[in-house]
Amino acid sequence: MRLERVAAQVPAGARLADIGSDHGYLPVALLRRGAISAAVAGEVAVTPFRAAQRSVRESGLEEHICVRLANGLEAIEPTDGITAVSVCGMGGETIRDLLERDKARLSGQERLILQPNGGAPALRQWLMDNGYRILHEEMLRENRFDYEIIVAERGEPLRYSAEQLYFGPLLMQSRSPAFLDKWQRELHQQQKTLAQLGRARQAVPEQKIADIGRQVRWISALLMAQP
Repeated sequence: MRLERVAAQVPAGARLADIGSDHGYLPVALLRRGAISAAVAGEVAVTPFRAAQRSVRESGLEEHICVRLANGLEAIEPTDGITAVSVCGMGGETIRDLLERDKARLSGQERLILQPNGGAPALRQWLMDNGYRILHEEMLRENRFDYEIIVAERGEPLRYSAEQLYFGPLLMQSRSPAFLDKWQRELHQQQKTLAQLGRARQAVPEQKIADIGRQVRWISALLMAQP
């Protein structure tokens, strides 16, 4: 379900760079459907790199998918003409650092389709700081994990509030059942953490307590707000 939702955000006919492609499932599936015209599958680790090579070879798509052993955006060459970049299944901070390290390899014309495993606020902050506008967000729950998908393109500068960076500006608007359920669970967990810190025998940094307290207030306000 998670990869299907990511696939739905790749523009028709795109030239896709799938970074951290693992077995190459996403580009292979999209090319089989005729949804994209070409792809680069980038993988930094040898074992998944070989698995992706095997998937592409067994699908007979070697002419359309180039599998490269490379670190992050280093998989992209200027001659690839990439129009969409997908990065899925990494922490939000890891995706942010990956984008920051090699942002010179981005033309600024690509659509970014990002699926962070946690750390989404840091990723949204990077997008805002680098002139990207968030076009689409969604949340889904799969195998007891909450996943966020963030789609962004370069556009007119847009400023997001601290709360929007935390929750997701478009997720806050749509208030889907998956989104509200996730934050109901998170509120319970944060309240439990605050209670535990209050009983702690060792001194707890005031900043940590203040940060958690602020998050509890934000989440409570979000859940109480009328749709």
